Amino acid sequence: MKLSDLEVGDVATVKKIEIPNKKRRRQLMIMGLTKGVEVKVKEKAPLGDPIKIGLRGFDLCVSNVDTVNIEVTPCREKEEKGEER
Repeated sequence: MKLSDLEVGDVATVKKIEIPNKKRRRQLMIMGLTKGVEVKVKEKAPLGDPIKIGLRGFDLCVSNVDTVNIEVTPCREKEEKGEER
């Protein structure tokens, strides 16, 4: 499954990063997007690009050009928001 396939609230673990642009791949890895890290999709722009993900205690916006090249393994279902009474 690709990072771009996840919906808002989904949590997954990065399995493989196959971004062809070596400079861009290195930039994302320096920012903490590495194999084995758990990411949560926090927001998607109205047209779906970019995607805001949370990882290692901070948020990172990643464009769809990159998210289609990042393979992930889903960890758990969306976090359900409790109903307020």
